[in-house]
Amino acid sequence: MICLKALQYTDGGVAFEGYLGYDDAVKRRRPGVLVIHDWTGVGPYAEKRVQQLAELGYIALAADIYGKGVRPAGVEEAADLANRYKADRPLLRSRANAGLRALQANSLVDTKRIAAIGYCFGGTAALELARAGADIAGFVSFHGGLQTPTPDDAKNIKGKVLVLHGADDPHVPPNEVLAFEEEMRKARVDWQMIAYGGAVHSFTNPGAGDDPARGAAYNEKADKRSWEAMKSFFKEIFG
Repeated sequence: MICLKALQYTDGGVAFEGYLGYDDAVKRRRPGVLVIHDWTGVGPYAEKRVQQLAELGYIALAADIYGKGVRPAGVEEAADLANRYKADRPLLRSRANAGLRALQANSLVDTKRIAAIGYCFGGTAALELARAGADIAGFVSFHGGLQTPTPDDAKNIKGKVLVLHGADDPHVPPNEVLAFEEEMRKARVDWQMIAYGGAVHSFTNPGAGDDPARGAAYNEKADKRSWEAMKSFFKEIFG
């Protein structure tokens, strides 16, 4: 039976409330997946992904980057919060690492088989976790920002990297993609990128609407294809 519940954890005196999912009928240790939320914080979308991952047999934890009770009420507040962390990458890395430690502390997680995934803002955070040197098997960004103020930190990346990108995403323009590719090459990272034609920002989220002209919209094909790409990546890195 899939068990879904809030998970409280702390770091540096700050309280966080993530969302944990797993099959409680399985008693053996299994891979863990850290899910990093989009700019809206831990909510229905991140929780849905946790449930899907639990149904695939993983122990999944939606990390709480913002802190317990800090949940933006609308787009403006979400943008303000996300931009605050994008402007402070050490803090973003610290919060992502706090979630990772909470996942690693679960006795049923095989700590040698952990991946981090993230959506939009969370994709940026997953890549920053990689650049911070987190010693886990892999990192996946779904329509996340690729830019970083410290590209030389890519030399710290230990796991494999998968970027799932909307080919027409105006929020991640071609020059940002090219800079990321050069960053990965220079650091000799084991990386791959899949670009989905016709997809813009937030292509995995039905809540983004259906008008690509707005720059963010759901794309059913890209959503399904990217999820399958992630599953294939997990098979590779987890064995």
